[in-house]
Amino acid sequence: MKRTIMAGARISKEELNSMSLQELKEMRDAVETALASLERRQKAAALAAIEAKAREFGFSLSELQNGKRSDRKKSSPKYRNPANPDETWTGRGRQPQWMKDALAAGQSKDQFAI
Repeated sequence: MKRTIMAGARISKEELNSMSLQELKEMRDAVETALASLERRQKAAALAAIEAKAREFGFSLSELQNGKRSDRKKSSPKYRNPANPDETWTGRGRQPQWMKDALAAGQSKDQFAI
């Protein structure tokens, strides 16, 4: 016995219990399809709203997602590797290997100050 469920209709537990395995699987598939469709529409609406808000502030969404900030101050290097002058370190973040090796050899950071 094939049942048709109308949109917005509520199904009682008794009705669910009286449905065949095939009917329940078909209903599950229809619900999963409807959920996926709703989620796609909601994501598209959210993305459109976010893009509109970004435009209000004069940005594109890709600029905001990029994570780059042009107004951030860049720290100038405080230490230079004498063996390779192209290698510098600001004194912030992880120590470069050349500084670790020098400190392990008993040298002082002050020896590499720029």
